[in-house]
Parts: sequence; structure tokens; C-alpha cells
Amino acid sequence: MSFTAQSLSTAIADATTTVVATAGPSVVRVGQHGGRGCGVVVADGFVLTNSHNMRDRTTAVTFADRRVEQGSVMAVDVDGDLVVLAVATAGTPAIPWADAPSAVGHLAFAVVRTSDGGARVTVGTLSRVDGAFRGPRGRPVEGSLEHTAPLARGSSGSPLVDADGRLLGLNTARLGGAFYAALPADEALRGRVDALLRGESPQRRTLGLGLAPAEVAAKLRAAVGLPERAGLLVRSVDPNGAAASAGVQVGDLLSGAAGRSVTTTDDVHRALDDPGAAAVLDLLLVRGVEELTVRVGFEPAAEQGES
Repeated sequence: MSFTAQSLSTAIADATTTVVATAGPSVVRVGQHGGRGCGVVVADGFVLTNSHNMRDRTTAVTFADRRVEQGSVMAVDVDGDLVVLAVATAGTPAIPWADAPSAVGHLAFAVVRTSDGGARVTVGTLSRVDGAFRGPRGRPVEGSLEHTAPLARGSSGSPLVDADGRLLGLNTARLGGAFYAALPADEALRGRVDALLRGESPQRRTLGLGLAPAEVAAKLRAAVGLPERAGLLVRSVDPNGAAASAGVQVGDLLSGAAGRSVTTTDDVHRALDDPGAAAVLDLLLVRGVEELTVRVGFEPAAEQGES
């Protein structure tokens, strides 16, 4: 299929008009005095935004008609960078979700509620559909969309939509250059949002450990004459954390988790977040030259420490 410059320009202009009419009313500003970010109405009485846009349990929400309401946290997924706010939406329509998977090369439109209450629409293409970025506490967020629709500061939490104004993703992070990351509006996100709408804040498993990178561990082991061994150095242990209860100590080398080698903190997070994981997690440690395995158990609602 070929396009002339004029026909492409006309198609984008027509799509932009559709996007403003369909998605625009659902986009809000989040925060006082111009706001820290954006959000989008996902159900009657509820707004979805990034958790990093929140500084408190309540915040101002500005709608397309410039009406300002106070919203309060319904539920939050900090590591997934999501929060649902309960707020009087007063009939503001919920944004429609796209019903087809995103694909590289598709047009994508970012719709932002600006600090003066107006709407800004930018256009780009999807450049990747299997990206990754780090959540607010360093946990990897995988399967993200990358796109080239320009975003100014304060645009996180705004929707990324298709040419029909249907939700493709939630804009979340600037990746550098002309690339931006969005959480994909797939079945997994729908499930997470549905849980947040029910007031369910996920409790992710944590070890309660501060870990030094593999290169730091290698240098320290070499400095004291210990044999080379891949892994992460335990630099701190939360005394109330799950790993402390299992006997992990400062100075241990974390070499494996759930039967897999560990060379980065992302490896640890993947083992912790594995949906098929057991209620306990086996860690392979090296203490000096001795190799030992400890079994870490988790309290159902525990959320401690750094990793």
C-alpha cells in the first residue's frame, strides 16, 4: 500500500480528530498547581495513572471541562507503577480498550491533559512491543511498548491510543532520545486494573536484601583471596525480612535462586515474581568457600527491603 504525502497527512489529521473526540474526554490531569502527570478514566468513579505520580493518598484531578475533584487512592501496585484513584467522574466516559494486539509500525497517538486544562495530541509509531524499563523501586517491568509520539514532562499516566482512540497503553517512562515507554493495554494489564478497581493492592514477595552487583562481588572476593564465583554480594540484610529469617548473612554471595543462576538483580526479581513459584524460594549461597542452600518462606502480606 502506498501513500502520497498529502493522503498520509489527511489520514493522520482525520485520525487525530477521531482521537480527540473519542479519547480526549477521558484524559485527566493529576496533581495540584498544574499537576505532576496525567491519568485516564477507566470506569465510572475511577481514574488510572502511574503510581509515581502520587505523593500522598489524595490528589487533585482535573477533567476536560476544567472541573477539579479530589481523588483518593483505591489501590496501588507500586512495582507495576499503577494506581487507581476513586474520584467523582460525573459521567465522564471511560476510555475504550483496543481489542487487537499492538504491532511494530502501527500509528500511535499520545493524548495529554495539559496544565492549563487543554488537550495535547502527538503522533508516532510503535517501535517495539517487547521492551522493558524499571519501576519506581527498580523492579523490571517487561513486555512494554516503545513508541515515538513525543511527550513533554508531566505526561506520564496519559493514554497511548490507536487511530480510533482506543487504549493501547499507559505512557510511563522516557527512554532517552525520541523513544518512550508505555504499559501495554493487554489482558494482563486489564486483570491488574480490575484487581485495583476491587481495592486489591498486590503484595509482591521480597527478600529484604541489599545486593551489590556481580562486578563488585568479584573484586571483593579477589581482594580477600577467595576463588572466583559468579553472583551478587549481600551488602545488607533487613532483620525483619524473609531472607534474614532463613539465615542469609551480610557478605554471602547469592549465586542462585529457584534453581537458576543469579548474575543480576533482575534475575532475583524474576524468581520472586514467577507466577508459578512455590510458597518458598531456594537460594544458593556461597559463604567464603562453602556452598549452601537456604529455603526462604514468605508471609502472605510481607513487603520488606530492597530485593
